[in-house]
Amino acid sequence: MTIKEIQEEIIDEFSMFDDWMDRYEYIIELGKSLPIIEDQYKLDENLIKGCQSKVWLFSELENDVIKYTADSDAILTKGIAALLLRVYSGQKPNDILTAETTFIDEIGLKEHLSPTRANGLVSMVKQIKMYAIAQQTKLAN
Repeated sequence: MTIKEIQEEIIDEFSMFDDWMDRYEYIIELGKSLPIIEDQYKLDENLIKGCQSKVWLFSELENDVIKYTADSDAILTKGIAALLLRVYSGQKPNDILTAETTFIDEIGLKEHLSPTRANGLVSMVKQIKMYAIAQQTKLAN
């Protein structure tokens, strides 16, 4: 699936919920399904700066696509990471770099997060894109 198709699927899923408490519960459930990141990747260099909770993000290039893994010590943040990985993991670096992150606004996620969590969300997206730049550079060489 393309990034755009995955985002549309997420928007459809969130439209099924009438209120934000249900959406928060869904995000937390998504976090529980996030594969556990291996301890070897829980390093300071993989911590995302700008998050109030600890969030580790790791990427590796596999057959010209980036595979991301992530973890957090906060359940809601872990769910947000799971959403982002669903959109971006398994995609080509250039597709990640050119993708609009429209689903975040369309499901109203940023406006329903505390300012520090919203900053953390922006930091996670930035780090995902930074990894894509680094991996694209590897492909070019």
